[in-house]
Amino acid sequence: MIEIKDIPNFINGNWVSSRSEKFLDVKNPATQDILGKVPLSTNKETLEAIDASYLAFNDWRRTPATERIQYLFKLKTLLEENLTDLAKTITIECGKTFDEAKGEMRRAIENVEVACGIPLMMQGYNSEDIAPGIDEMMIRQPLGVSAIIAPFNFPGMIPFWFMPYALACGNTCLVKPSERVPFTLHKITRLIESTGLPKGVFNLVNGAKETVDCILEQPKVRAISMVGSTPVARYIYSKAATYGKRAQCQGGAKNLTVVMPDADQDMSVKVLADSAFGSAGQRCLATSLIIMVGDSVDWFKDSICEIAQNRKVGYGLETGIEMGPVISPHNKNRIEGLIQKGINDGAQVLVDGRGAVISGYENGNFIRPTVLDKIPLNSDVFHTEIFGPVLGLIHVDSLDIAINIINSHVYGNMSCIFTSSGMAARKFRYEVDAGNIGINIGVAAPMAFFPFSGWKESFFGTHHGQTMDAVDFFTQKKVVIERWPKEWSRKF
Repeated sequence: MIEIKDIPNFINGNWVSSRSEKFLDVKNPATQDILGKVPLSTNKETLEAIDASYLAFNDWRRTPATERIQYLFKLKTLLEENLTDLAKTITIECGKTFDEAKGEMRRAIENVEVACGIPLMMQGYNSEDIAPGIDEMMIRQPLGVSAIIAPFNFPGMIPFWFMPYALACGNTCLVKPSERVPFTLHKITRLIESTGLPKGVFNLVNGAKETVDCILEQPKVRAISMVGSTPVARYIYSKAATYGKRAQCQGGAKNLTVVMPDADQDMSVKVLADSAFGSAGQRCLATSLIIMVGDSVDWFKDSICEIAQNRKVGYGLETGIEMGPVISPHNKNRIEGLIQKGINDGAQVLVDGRGAVISGYENGNFIRPTVLDKIPLNSDVFHTEIFGPVLGLIHVDSLDIAINIINSHVYGNMSCIFTSSGMAARKFRYEVDAGNIGINIGVAAPMAFFPFSGWKESFFGTHHGQTMDAVDFFTQKKVVIERWPKEWSRKF
């Protein structure tokens, strides 16, 4: 399934083997088999990719938008045709189930579809006669070189929150994949290459922090888009600002969900189990804490524990598997350590997923679903993004208390409520400080024609990924005020 062993860079339309002496093993998280090696590219190689992007920009920005999107139409078709292969690649290197990986790529394709509307989305506006004989207009123009720093947990989808909009708006694009999962973007880049996109318009360079710093420090790079942890997002955002770049940096999350006594019981439990344990909890919209209000504790707690205990864990390419491994042994140890820290702080373990051994995959980074009850509000488990299949439970007496707990948290990525009361739903939607709100929805992931929002320490920037936010981010507005007196026209 993964034929290439050593990952090259893609610079100025050519596949180039890295000259670096530093390489990392890329491992299948379910088996620990080595899939290949990824280079930690040198700064010289990164600069070559930046220069290629910079030199290609002048011609690309002059290419009409109606022509630019033809390459995206071709890419959409290629992504559809190669969906199965890409999804299997994601499962092999990232660990999620095959169905989860297919869903990820569907969301990527949706963003390509939306970006194909750029001839309309990129339009400006005008007013005639703002004063006698004087007209004024606003036009959008591309920025230049844009860079995307991709995370490990959605190697196929997240780059497409940014990349198709950047290209459609007339920018050139440089992508740095996560060094943990380089194969998916490698294959996607092969598809981009086959669209016939002009050389230098899209470049890919592999690497780690040194590569990111090189990108951040280069004045030819005008914009940075990234998704990662809050410490990394804050670092990139602040350094981008220091060097005068635009930045949109999606950070961590601790998504709190409220279950009201009047919620649909069967639906709530099933949907929230999928939210908490899907992708092994390694997604920024995973439900991490559930606040049970009033009598909901009587039916919700036992039901969610039963699902957690019976969830089928294993290799994501096998039939019937509902949850795969976490990305690395380090992450597994970190997650299990946080579970123990939560217990030490006073949480009660209802379902313990530590020490999981999956037959045939004994070396895999597996943790079974874990449920902790009575999470102390001053504990690390409450405050820290665990990024694993760990669900915390809290019991309160009222919706007002639940909302206060949510709004006290430093993160504000997503928050959901399960209820049959329109009044409770409206109060929740109106008062909760989070950028993505779900009403009887476990994963409030915006469609591609809505921005992927995020508040507080879950996002650093002004414009989010996807749709018109992406267009605003990848263009700069130019206001033109013009006068053409009649007497001038008599000269011609």
